[in-house]
Amino acid sequence: MVRLALKVQYNGSNFSGWQSQVGQRTVQSSLEGALSFVADEHIKVVCAGRTDAGVHATGQVVHFDTNAVRTDYSWVFGTNTKLPPDISIQWARLVPEGFHARFSAISRSYRYLVYNEPIRSALFHKRATWEHRKLDIDLMQSAAKYWIGRHDFSSFQANGCQASSSVREILAFDISQEVDLIVFSITANAFLQHMIRNFAGVLFDIGCGKRETSWANDVLNYKDRSLGGVTAEPDGLYLVHVGYPEELSIYTGPQ
Repeated sequence: MVRLALKVQYNGSNFSGWQSQVGQRTVQSSLEGALSFVADEHIKVVCAGRTDAGVHATGQVVHFDTNAVRTDYSWVFGTNTKLPPDISIQWARLVPEGFHARFSAISRSYRYLVYNEPIRSALFHKRATWEHRKLDIDLMQSAAKYWIGRHDFSSFQANGCQASSSVREILAFDISQEVDLIVFSITANAFLQHMIRNFAGVLFDIGCGKRETSWANDVLNYKDRSLGGVTAEPDGLYLVHVGYPEELSIYTGPQ
């Protein structure tokens, strides 16, 4: 038996999230079905980070164990022929037996795209979150600085989140603008459920002038989700990169 890792890309718009659910279309069940066909045996995959319904990925990483002997080419191109058009395997490779897509990861990076115009976009439908209020990226960047480092992010944790601890470390939080799109680029050791979307809900109120930048620090210190503002939409949230120790030679960002 060998262990393989895959880089997977998907458009999450029409999936009920990553994790398999009875009677629901999910990324995990679709991927396992296609891999099982190619392997001619049941395949169970483990991902680096479970994404919610409507969330996309360009750099998701999974691993699985198999007795099947196939080339990397066959795993990629053979499986892609059995996948729906909104999922694509980008590469496949043998990894050490001890590699684990989730537990070997040392960081995750997301981008959150915000279409910031008064009128909604047809082209960015489900690919970017629409915020009609004019947002000031300098105000939002100043507010986001309060969250850099290791903190208890209870105020930004979904009520149903099953994480054993709400402490996470934000390594980078950059906000930029590209024409009519605002881009949140966030890297952390790991994320809580809805954490980035809850960040965005706070930043939207600060960026439009409804709240002061210091409110970001107040919400952090409340440690109470009910005081943390609204949860922004999942549209426009992308898992873009999973970081692993250099010795594993696994890069999942843009080629």
